[in-house]
Amino acid sequence: MKINKLDEVFKSKSIKNRVLAKKMKKSEETISKWRNNKRQPSLENLYEIARLLRVNIQDLIEPTDWKNEKSETYDEFVRRMKE
Repeated sequence: MKINKLDEVFKSKSIKNRVLAKKMKKSEETISKWRNNKRQPSLENLYEIARLLRVNIQDLIEPTDWKNEKSETYDEFVRRMKE
């Protein structure tokens, strides 16, 4: 599941994993996992990346559009549990 857009943003800004890893005091492997959506950075880490790149933090994550979503909502789940 693609949650963040770090790869897209990093490519557009020519961001190198090793440079970002050094700045953030993380391993290159960690940055790579974030970039490839194998792991997700914490909100604090996303904020730090957004601040470093001077982008809106929302530009780093996939937008949500629920109009065609078929999964059960919280309210539907609560109603079903009461039955």
